[in-house]
Amino acid sequence: VQLQASGGGLVQPGGSLRLSCAASGSISSINDMGWYRQDPGKQRELVASISSGGRSTKYADSLKGRFTISRDDAKSTVYLQMNSLQPEDTAVYYCYGRIRPRGVYRVDDYWGQGTLVTVSS
Repeated sequence: VQLQASGGGLVQPGGSLRLSCAASGSISSINDMGWYRQDPGKQRELVASISSGGRSTKYADSLKGRFTISRDDAKSTVYLQMNSLQPEDTAVYYCYGRIRPRGVYRVDDYWGQGTLVTVSS
């Protein structure tokens, strides 16, 4: 099982980016998916999560209204639309998926490799 994140880059303050994270491999089911971020010297913090089928979402309080999480279960992909980006949003963004591999009767968290978002003028 692998998760591949993409979409990071350099953006000016006030700009937008859309991150994607696709899960692949021998997967039986995917429960929650989501995003964390980590700035050097700081703890990793939850950005947003979304349940299977997109029925419920959760956001860090400071990000509500600017970030939107969504998923496409047919593509095993989770997205993070980030608007009105500010320099304090600069971080490495990591996606995760709570996945049960095929033939394994246990759910584990799998992580993507991280994608760097830099907000700077």
